[in-house]
Amino acid sequence: MTAPPVPNIGASLCLKGACRLATSETKRDGVTMTDATLDRDSRILRFIEHVHPYDSLDRDTLKRIAEAFSDRTVPAGSEIYAAGTPLEGLYLIEHGTVEVTDANGAPVSLLRGRNSFGERGLIRDGIAQTTARAAEETRLLVLPAKTFRDLVRNDRAFARFFERGRAAARERQGDLSTQRVSDLMARHPITVAPDTPIRSAAETMRDTRVSCLAVTESDERLVGIVTLRDMATKAVASSLAGETPVREIMTSNPASLPPSALGSDLLHLMLERKVGHVTVVEGDRVVGILTQTDLTRFQALSSASMVQEVADAASAEEMARVTARLPALLAQLVGAGNRHEVVTRLITDIADAVTRRLLALAEAELGAPPVDYLWLACGSQGRQEQTGVSDQDNCLIISDAARGKDGAYFESLARFVCDGLATCGYYYCPGDMMASNPRWRQPLAVWRRYFRGWIDKPDPEAQMLASVMFDLRPIGGAAYLLEELKAETLAAARKNTIFVGHMIVNSLKHTPPLGLFRGFATVRSGEHKNQLDMKMNGVVPVVDLGRIYALQGGLTEVNTRARLEAAEANGTISRSGGHDLLDAYDLIAETRLKQQAEEIRAGRKPDNYMAPSDLSDLERSHLRDAFVVVRTMQSALGHNKGVLS
Repeated sequence: MTAPPVPNIGASLCLKGACRLATSETKRDGVTMTDATLDRDSRILRFIEHVHPYDSLDRDTLKRIAEAFSDRTVPAGSEIYAAGTPLEGLYLIEHGTVEVTDANGAPVSLLRGRNSFGERGLIRDGIAQTTARAAEETRLLVLPAKTFRDLVRNDRAFARFFERGRAAARERQGDLSTQRVSDLMARHPITVAPDTPIRSAAETMRDTRVSCLAVTESDERLVGIVTLRDMATKAVASSLAGETPVREIMTSNPASLPPSALGSDLLHLMLERKVGHVTVVEGDRVVGILTQTDLTRFQALSSASMVQEVADAASAEEMARVTARLPALLAQLVGAGNRHEVVTRLITDIADAVTRRLLALAEAELGAPPVDYLWLACGSQGRQEQTGVSDQDNCLIISDAARGKDGAYFESLARFVCDGLATCGYYYCPGDMMASNPRWRQPLAVWRRYFRGWIDKPDPEAQMLASVMFDLRPIGGAAYLLEELKAETLAAARKNTIFVGHMIVNSLKHTPPLGLFRGFATVRSGEHKNQLDMKMNGVVPVVDLGRIYALQGGLTEVNTRARLEAAEANGTISRSGGHDLLDAYDLIAETRLKQQAEEIRAGRKPDNYMAPSDLSDLERSHLRDAFVVVRTMQSALGHNKGVLS
């Protein structure tokens, strides 16, 4: 029987050992144990063996952990711990509800049974980062801090569950030999039945432009493979009738690998078996096919080679053939384990190269510019954070030496470049924030008035425009046209506390998708119903925070991660807050890129939406923790400036 809860005077907590029952005794490991203790340990064991990550532990470790837990019942409304106080251990809810708030009292989570809390503070310095209170009578299990840390240190599966910044710890190898087969293969292979006539199979290969077909039974079990070479050497050379079934020419038991195999396994298999096609199987079901052409394409695909091709292109149409390979490059870079800021930087480098080449082609067609000018990118290109889904955001600063007649030249140049970018797949900005719009193609003096007006009168439009324009980065032309303007603008913006306050309010409009009950707040309707918007509710809230920190600290960095690192370095945000936010941003950004890479490999157009159900329990837990960190930093920013009640 479970001992009834007995309130502990002062804390109103029923602690392990606080209940004294007249029971029989036994010994375990030389220690006298009561029946009540044994029953409690059995109850805890039965509970945690079905809870992540304890279910990954071996039986002996699981029993030892069950014995280490203390248990307590917390009355409704009682505080479990307060932000800034030492944590006694990791808390696990057996039943009941716990409300977690940040240091400013803003709600973070409403947790129910089987959820853990307190790990963030334990992993860092043992001090609570949040406040936890029982929303109703709640039974808690408490794993001592030392036991928790020992498990994190000694058990890899356990550590992975509670680890932060794990993406940063991965190896970042990008060569073929360390790629997983699942990231290289062509998914959804074309299949035929064994009794399919070879004529029909050949027509299928012709129409789908593939060099091989997987031969499967009705239950999708792989039984063979037929290639173009089989068609030539076995069917045509032997003058087989077109109605002959493919089973007569297929290769039975073809060379196969699991999706988890590495590129080195693939290379070795092809060389050893002297084959040019390898099926990828899960059990006896084919999930993909790899060919020597796939390997050649992979090894030839690199950002450097694509930049070189762009630099040599004679037209936007030639460059478009290069940028058409960007999705494949993104999938390859993500599959190789590159950090998100490396992937987006390489993708953006190609956009920069395309823009500069278009500027050169425009000048070749229009003649030399009459005065100095500077082409700038803003938005994701400005921050060097482009992914597989990018529009164009750009503007043009013209020297004040320009005369009225010079406007026609720069109008033609802007149209040439913007149309060329659209040809290359960088679609027109829905908000028309492009140099082809006269508003964003102005002399330097006008740009000075723009920024001065936005700072002096920060209405909603001014806040939006200032947010975008603070991400400006020179792409081609006379860089000096921005340098003085940028220094003046940052200095004026920092001094205007009203403007800064409005910018903070504007930045807090994008919030992480946190649901009340330990879940996610997904899109409510439309095409992406029940999905997460990993752009507007994922990376954008962090982008907004980075921009505010740069404004507060007078930082010149434009890239979001660089802004966060600089803000931490100069004390704009605390070291602990900076570390947490960087880890959270890394996880959110890499989850978004991973989803886009999966869509590309599946033959779909990448977007910014993701169903939570596509993630494992572990991934959902970590992603939600990352969103909690972002919301906490937003709350701190708002309270520090007095813009939140």
